[in-house]
Amino acid sequence: MHIESGQIAALTGGGTGIGRALALQLSAMGVHVAMCDVSAAHMAETQVLCLAGAPAGTRVTCTVADVSQESAVLAFRDAVRAEHHTDHIHLLFNNAGTAGGGAFVNGNRADWERTFNIDWFGVYYSARAFLPMLVASPVGCIVNVSSVNGFWASLGPGVPHTAYSAAKFAVKGFTEALITDLRTNAPHVGCVLVMPGHVGTSIALNTYDARKMPAALVGVMRQRMVQAGAPVADASDDDIRALMHQRAIDFRDKAPTTAAQAAATILDGVRAGRWRILVGEDAHRLDAMVRQAPEDAYEPAFAAAWRDGGPA
Repeated sequence: MHIESGQIAALTGGGTGIGRALALQLSAMGVHVAMCDVSAAHMAETQVLCLAGAPAGTRVTCTVADVSQESAVLAFRDAVRAEHHTDHIHLLFNNAGTAGGGAFVNGNRADWERTFNIDWFGVYYSARAFLPMLVASPVGCIVNVSSVNGFWASLGPGVPHTAYSAAKFAVKGFTEALITDLRTNAPHVGCVLVMPGHVGTSIALNTYDARKMPAALVGVMRQRMVQAGAPVADASDDDIRALMHQRAIDFRDKAPTTAAQAAATILDGVRAGRWRILVGEDAHRLDAMVRQAPEDAYEPAFAAAWRDGGPA
């Protein structure tokens, strides 16, 4: 699909990370961007950066919305219609996401369902809300951001990762099923599945900020650290919070792929008409490893090979 000046893109999770990078690169091309996020402050920063680098007349609008709530997503859609004076959009980027909800067996149900609702229902509600506006466009594209955890439901042995992985698997299956659905019922609208590896985003920081690191979560993180050999059994809750905060910063700042690189890869894939986009060399390597030995994917030796730079 051609991406060009004057088109309109709706984008969830535009406040930070890949969402911000997409907004910056789209607006720099003269694409009008309508973004939503739960953080008005983060969106305001994105908006200022976008307008500083965009051609004159490019619109960049912001709506506060929690995508796990359908009413909020519908309000975002209505804001796009009103603020961009349009009955159609050309691009929809379902990018908003959160971490958390690791264990299904003994984890906190509310935390599990909040993670799943943002990462899956946020995509579903947004696709439902904006599909008529995409169909009304001469050409359109839905870009759904899944994850490598959409084909490998693990962070390694001993670390449950169920809510996030289940949601990202759902996004993957939904997007692949949409290929035939759209070709049959709206052939001028395409869809793209994005599966990033480790990208330098603030998803962990944002997740901890949203949950304020309650004592129950601190206990879970302490247990995981002890199991991994860290001498933190007697550390205070505040010390654990500080360690997790630093790990979240390291996740963002020491990633092998930057958010800007990820956004460029995504947009290049959309232009090339690809429906499946892996982001980062680590994503390509993990995809190859899972395909080569799917029955071994959840064995300790697989995770060890992955950590040690296993076969590509």
